[in-house]
Amino acid sequence: MPNSQHLVRSRPSSARRLLSAFLVLLSLCCALPSLHAEPVYTLQQLVDMAMQQHPRLQAAREQVNAARAAVETARALPKPEVEWNGGRQRARLPGAPAGSVQSLSLTQRLDLPPQRAARIDAAGAFVTAEQAQLRTVERDQLRRIKLHYHELRRRQAEFGTAVEDMRTSAQILERVTVRVNTGEAPRYDAIKADAEFLNAQKSMEAARLRVETARALLRNAVGADLPAQFELAAETPELPELPPLEALQRQALANNADLAQVRALTARAREQVRLERSLRLPAVAVRAGYDQDPEVRGSRVGLVVSIPIWDRRQGPVAEAGAQLSRLQYEQSQSEFALRQNLEAAYRQYQISRNQVAALESGILRQAEEALRVAEAAYRFGERGILDYLDAQRVFRNARNELIAARYEVQAAMVDIQTLHQE
Repeated sequence: MPNSQHLVRSRPSSARRLLSAFLVLLSLCCALPSLHAEPVYTLQQLVDMAMQQHPRLQAAREQVNAARAAVETARALPKPEVEWNGGRQRARLPGAPAGSVQSLSLTQRLDLPPQRAARIDAAGAFVTAEQAQLRTVERDQLRRIKLHYHELRRRQAEFGTAVEDMRTSAQILERVTVRVNTGEAPRYDAIKADAEFLNAQKSMEAARLRVETARALLRNAVGADLPAQFELAAETPELPELPPLEALQRQALANNADLAQVRALTARAREQVRLERSLRLPAVAVRAGYDQDPEVRGSRVGLVVSIPIWDRRQGPVAEAGAQLSRLQYEQSQSEFALRQNLEAAYRQYQISRNQVAALESGILRQAEEALRVAEAAYRFGERGILDYLDAQRVFRNARNELIAARYEVQAAMVDIQTLHQE
């Protein structure tokens, strides 16, 4: 009698589980038409959309425009200075003339060729650095879009498998409930199947939330023009064969945008040192003047030279030299870090690709075959529910590992492309 009471109590719980599973699956099926109505984007469309309107890229482009304007500023000539003085002359002695007096002078500071060339070259190097910074921003934005794109595809695949797992768990729970009610299986099987169903339901809900998070991150990387709800086009990215690591490293050292920026900043610092040293030269200005009083009129032309006696610009020259040394050290470190990061991404790509091949060719198929055998054995009473659920769990883990490995190989390829391209 106690066993029958516990059995009767388990029936409403199982029925509620099955009813909730039916409602969840029904809601998912009802949501399918709305999914088809949402706009569908390919990866290239998302990239084009971001490159055209993302505020981060627009800000970087404006920084390049500001650097070009700084070149025009460096090319500008010094402004002439005009001085005019006027007044009256009064006689203090008899016979001395009285009347108005005035003077006019024009001073033009000369832009010495060494200083001008160094200043313009430093501004030009800064433009090169800002252009490299723009390429770095575009490259980083492209990397974010690709990673979040593959992340969303991964989460959608996980959500699809989670829905399938919940559907399978509901079928198992229904089947086990029937066998328990007919006395063909112990009540423990129903408890275990019920727990598996609850776990599958929890995993499905978590997978759905991860899909929404990944979609929000991708939208943030693309920009506000991308609608809140969208879908990705079904694309099957290829896994290319990579050239040797040494060839990739040579390409990266020649094309990497970060290195290009550091090199441009180093060139700018070198020109700044040259500019600071040229500023030790005396500043020269040409002055022309005109004077008029009641008796005479006079004109004059001369030079104004500032003699660098007290200030030899030792401080600015030393500061510019220290900045140049710092950037040279940073360039060496950046080159070393680039080689190491590229090698790590290269190895990760090989490892992940081997994992994908192993899972697709052997492990997943064996787990699926073991699941079919365990299901048949449980159906004919040769195996218990634990063996069946364990086989299902092994198959589920292998399938999830394949999804994760496919994402890892794509992420490694994105890192390789980011490091060795401009």
